[in-house]
Amino acid sequence: MDLSKSKRIIISRTDSIGDVVLSLPLAGWIKKKYPNSTVIFIGRNYTIPVIQCSIFVDEVVSWDDFSSKQEQNKCLKEINADIIIFSFPEKEVVRAAFEAKIPWRIATGRRKHTALACNKRLWWSRKKSNLHESQLNLKMLKSLDLQRIPTLEDIPNYYGFSKIPSLPLLLKKLLAKDKINLVLHPKSKGSAVEWGLENFDQLIRTIPQNKVQIFITGTAAERELIQNKLPWNQKNVVDLTGKMTLEELVSFLNAVDVIVAGSTGPIHIAAALGTRSIGLYSPQRPIHPGRWKPIGKKASFIVADNHPSVGHLDIEVSKVLKSILTTQKKD
Repeated sequence: MDLSKSKRIIISRTDSIGDVVLSLPLAGWIKKKYPNSTVIFIGRNYTIPVIQCSIFVDEVVSWDDFSSKQEQNKCLKEINADIIIFSFPEKEVVRAAFEAKIPWRIATGRRKHTALACNKRLWWSRKKSNLHESQLNLKMLKSLDLQRIPTLEDIPNYYGFSKIPSLPLLLKKLLAKDKINLVLHPKSKGSAVEWGLENFDQLIRTIPQNKVQIFITGTAAERELIQNKLPWNQKNVVDLTGKMTLEELVSFLNAVDVIVAGSTGPIHIAAALGTRSIGLYSPQRPIHPGRWKPIGKKASFIVADNHPSVGHLDIEVSKVLKSILTTQKKD
């Protein structure tokens, strides 16, 4: 296939927000090498606001809009793609791509459904690799004769996060002009080993109130789990759990100075935006930072000393506090 000519290329990633963020550099790398290509990203309804932030994605499709096999097949036929890359090979999407007869169907071949339905198969394991998740996604482009994988330092250039929604005035008014604006995201919806609410509680009580404005984010369901375990009544603490759409969260993370969170969607969004991001991680494979750390120009991480079977990450509050207080306010 002559990729120097205009081609329509689908990236399919129909799972969680953080995974989608780490798949977006695929679009940027494709556009760099094949600028005449059209990149279509297939995601889910709840991840669409994140995908739409990237200037490297030309068309966005929500797989949730197609419930029957007939609708799914029709969708992929009408896209009229030349290539589909399964960053996450969901069975329904793989089947529909096969039945739509997309010429190049790229996936790792270690699953039965991809081995049978994809014709460009990659025989390596993500779990056993020493590469970061974002690099593993980019490794899939070797079938397109893109042999070089960008370095982790270079990958932030390929998110393309420049179509950021405007921050609503009510949220903008919450930001402190003379303090560091800090987001704490304590929960992870089960996607990561957590630091523990007792540690977040201690951190909030330790932070100098005259230096840092604190915002607690999360879903409404997570607010119920947190309940009275954090000092909500402290003057410099604002409860934003369950109060923002994903689109608003993206614009808010773009405006604040720093976020502290585990290995979950908001930490990856903030890193892609260029916001100071402090990730809290377990040392255990395959959930360690070597695979899942936030990738961004102002991203960093702290690794726990303990095995996650202890129940929560063993990270000293003083280490997190020091990282927060060294943050420079945005202009």
